[in-house]
Amino acid sequence: MEMIIYVTLLVLTLVVFGTRRVANKGNEKMISISNISFKSFQRSFFLVYFLALPGAWLQGPYVYKLFTFYGFKESQIVILYVAAFASSIVFGTFTGPLADKWGRRKLAISFTAIYTFCCLTKLSSNFWWLFAGQVLCGIATSMLFTIFESWYVHEHSERHGFPSEWIGITFSITTFWNGMIAIFAGIISNVTAETLGFGPVAPFVVALLPLVVCGVLVVNTWEENYGDRKSNFSGSCWEGLKIIFSDEQVLLLGSVQSLLESCMYIFVFLWTPVLDTGTTPLGMVFSCFMVCIMVGSALFSIMANRGYTEAQILKNCLIMISVSMAICCYTARPGATNIDTVISFLAFLVLEVAIGMYFPAISYLRSQVIPESHRANVMNWFRVPMNVITCGALLCLHVETISNDKRIVFGACLVLSLLGTFLCNRFILAFRDENASKKGGIDIENDVKSGKKLQ
Repeated sequence: MEMIIYVTLLVLTLVVFGTRRVANKGNEKMISISNISFKSFQRSFFLVYFLALPGAWLQGPYVYKLFTFYGFKESQIVILYVAAFASSIVFGTFTGPLADKWGRRKLAISFTAIYTFCCLTKLSSNFWWLFAGQVLCGIATSMLFTIFESWYVHEHSERHGFPSEWIGITFSITTFWNGMIAIFAGIISNVTAETLGFGPVAPFVVALLPLVVCGVLVVNTWEENYGDRKSNFSGSCWEGLKIIFSDEQVLLLGSVQSLLESCMYIFVFLWTPVLDTGTTPLGMVFSCFMVCIMVGSALFSIMANRGYTEAQILKNCLIMISVSMAICCYTARPGATNIDTVISFLAFLVLEVAIGMYFPAISYLRSQVIPESHRANVMNWFRVPMNVITCGALLCLHVETISNDKRIVFGACLVLSLLGTFLCNRFILAFRDENASKKGGIDIENDVKSGKKLQ
């Protein structure tokens, strides 16, 4: 198994370079910007953000392994995972508005402090310390993917006054390096876990360094900025819910997102117990998954350049996930052989490629159907059913029959992905009809204008 994983990582690395080259050939030439002030501002953001990311990614491969290392049963580990998801539901919704009112720089500093404390709790084998750490982890993860982006956009547009088109250039760079950092973090976590003598505790100790340095840099180099400090938080939340149920496209897209991401987060828990044979290099497995996401991102560009719509690509993602889950419904059986484990690993790679295709597809579709004024609130509501489904599925592992035979959980994920495929078909029809009606309205308006001109 170990050799297969190392060879797979090498092959996938070659594949990602090949697919990215093909994808780049189909893209328009990237805008080259030589503005010295902009480059300097970019570097100040990258320096901080690229230290925050490894602090998070280094922990990913060994969370489940750490809990088993401390002797916890799977039913206890489930509670620890659910604590992180639940805290994300409860507190994640508040991080954006809190940053707007209190200040994004302060929240970025708080992120580094919270995540640092989260890592320190992993040095203890006490269940309640670990529980507290998982709660903080859920909060910090929500902050990581909202606070830094919000701070950058405000500084870019409001303080420096750079053109808005340049924002996309910065985030295209962060997307690429986010993947690269995740891959290297997986390798580093694997090496440290196997060589430093601390076992699965080592990656959490290593993660402390970039987090502390990140916090120091935010304190010394970032200016404070704020969002709308007068907004009515509760009122805007209910308005977002009304938008979801009043617009069929938004409701269908949100349902598809919740179903697909439920499968994704259930997989986050399941992959370690399914693949870990005791000597499995979990960090390398994690790196393989991250490379697959980059492959999927490149495949999205290739398919888009060849005429596939984003909605069609989203449907293909759901089909791929359904195939992956169907395979695991057989191979993840109790007493699985080495061949079964290898096949499960390959099925997981297919799922990760689908996830890589999914993120750019869903980002585009959200931008087309969700009103800009309520996007954050609507997207937060999408996360609620996803987290409820995920927590419910994980809590089912308290049932001994389900815990002993994880094919039942994979079967549930298969049902979720098939339901998502059905709803995605409905969304494609609704989205196509809406675009057709808009196009028809524009054509009629142009005809009327043309008629007036002729008269």
